[in-house]
Amino acid sequence: MREETLKAKICLVGEAAVGKTSLIRRYVKDQFEDKYITTLGAKVSKKEMSFEVPKADMNVHLIMVIWDIMGEKTFRDLTKEAFFHGTKGILAVCDLTRYNTLRELDDWIESVFGVVGEIPVIYAVNKVDLKDEIMVMYGETELDQSTRAFNAEYLYTSAKTGENVEATFEKLGERILKGQLDPREPSR
Repeated sequence: MREETLKAKICLVGEAAVGKTSLIRRYVKDQFEDKYITTLGAKVSKKEMSFEVPKADMNVHLIMVIWDIMGEKTFRDLTKEAFFHGTKGILAVCDLTRYNTLRELDDWIESVFGVVGEIPVIYAVNKVDLKDEIMVMYGETELDQSTRAFNAEYLYTSAKTGENVEATFEKLGERILKGQLDPREPSR
């Protein structure tokens, strides 16, 4: 079996306080911090994952270069060119307890598409650990409607408990690889 290493820049986008930084910390370091600290600008992390591609008889090591983008709209509009350039996949993060964070993802995703064209998108519906404590503001109907526009999938995640965090990044990695290994096949 042949070995190959690929690099892919991914951007986590979404409104402030949806848990982008916490998802990255859980995925990269398997840690969670309750204290909220605003991301200023962008923070970059790395993590490698491996995929077997039996069809191509290869093992691919995908190095994800993960960009945590500040969740302020004015920031998005001013700096999108610099931060989104070269992005191969989008992890669109919303907060299950705040419906406006789902609605705003359309603009975030369109901003990235405006710079790099259509690329794979996965939604992380974060803070699922709060579903029994706080009123949930939306459900499957709203998620299906939002994700359909971008041919995206969604997973319920919790940076606090780790639920589906690894699976969400893996799903995005699979879709990115699919597009890079077979450019004729749409990865979105």
